[in-house]
Formats: sequence, C-alpha cells, structure tokens
Amino acid sequence: MGNVVSLVESSPLARDAAVAFGVQWALFPIAAYFQTEKFFDLAGGGTFALLSLLSLRWGGRYYQRQKIQTGMVCTWALRLSLFLFHRVLKAGSDSRFKHVKKNPKMFLLYWTIQGLWVFVTLLPTLLLNDEKSNPALGERDYAGWGLWALGMLVEIIADYQKSAFKNNPANKDKFIQSGLWSLSRHPNYLGEILLQTGLYISASSVFRGYQHLSAVSPVFVFLLLTRLSGIPILERQGMKRWGQNPAYLAYRRNTAVLIPYIW
Repeated sequence: MGNVVSLVESSPLARDAAVAFGVQWALFPIAAYFQTEKFFDLAGGGTFALLSLLSLRWGGRYYQRQKIQTGMVCTWALRLSLFLFHRVLKAGSDSRFKHVKKNPKMFLLYWTIQGLWVFVTLLPTLLLNDEKSNPALGERDYAGWGLWALGMLVEIIADYQKSAFKNNPANKDKFIQSGLWSLSRHPNYLGEILLQTGLYISASSVFRGYQHLSAVSPVFVFLLLTRLSGIPILERQGMKRWGQNPAYLAYRRNTAVLIPYIW
C-alpha cells in the first residue's frame, strides 16, 4: 500500500489516474445500490472538469496556453454532461444500462471504463498543465483551438437539432434526417472527435519526446465512438427499430456514417 501511495505522490500521471478512477469507484456504490444510471454521464463530465482544474493547480504555473486549454475542457465537459443528464432525466432511463445496472460486476466495469475514458482523453491536457516550458503561442495553438471550436459547434448544433426533432410530437417513431443529420448519421460524434483532436494539437505545441504519445487520446475517442460504445450500438438500435422502413434503409445507403461524403 505504501508503494502505491508513494507512486501517486511522485508521479503526476499516477495521481491524475487515481482521481479519474477514484471518483468513479466512489460513486459506483451509490449507483449500484439504487440501480440507477441517471448521474453516470454527469459524473463523467464532472470528473473531466475537476481533474483538468486540479492538474492546472498542481502544475502551479497558470500559463495562458494552460488556462485556455483547461477552460475549453471544462466548457465542453460541463455542457455535454448537463445535456446528457437532462436527457436521461426526461427519458427516465438510458437504454445502454437496461440490464447492466442490475448486474453489479458489469455495472462496475462500465464505471471503470468511464474512468479510463476520462484519463486517456485528458492526457494531452494533463501533460500540458504539468509542463514547465511556455513558448510563445503559435500556429499549432490557434489551429488546435480552431478545430476545438468547430467540433464544439458541430456537436452543439447536432444535439440541438436532434432534441428539437424528438420534442416535436409529429416526429414520434420517426428518425431524424435533416440538418447536420442529412450529411452524417452521427454528426455529434464527428464534433466530439474534432474537438478532442483539436485539444491534442494545441497541447502538442509544447510537447517533447514521449509526450507526443498522448496522441492516443483522439485515437482512443475515435475508436471508442466508432467501434465500441457509440456508433455500433446506435446503428443496431436503428436497424431494430426502422430496419423494415425503406426510407431508413435509403438514408443508411445515401448518408455517410460519420464524415460527410467520405465515410
């Protein structure tokens, strides 16, 4: 036990990982006891904001680049988590957890994966906030921030359009194929990937050596959304619900999965 504590105290990334996983494991017993998933996404977004702010404080330098990056992470995390929290409260449940929340071992795995998601996705920001060097802001910073802004805008618009569509009683049992959703079947995920890529690009303006390995962050987000928890689940649900609808099948054939006109 003493070796674990020593490692956490001496390694910033070990300390960061302890927070990312520790928050999830601390909240899991409450969720398991009440068999509820309602604050799952809120906990994830809150951990992003908390850990990014803690890493800025622990780094202790508060350079402009670090403050802007941390502010971007907090803005994205709190916006997304509050949106998802409101959505699950309105719906009453989240289909991802229909059976999982009644299985403590599997439910714990979901909370643990959320801790991994937080830590790996935040790696560029965690390394940036612990960085001592502070070169002048340059093209890579502005390019990364611009890509973050574009991704954030796409994600917000996509979420708004889908919410407005579902809130219209005339669209009951229909699928959305308008707005950004006419160009991509999952534009909100496209926005997510763009903004996380932007955060890596801006942070990498000060990276050296092994720090560039934090490029695993946007790659991890891409694989998570396109291969595991995002698109595959929604595509299966869509086929189950509208697979006999010729209009839906045409929409699938004619609309890109993620990147408009490409894939």
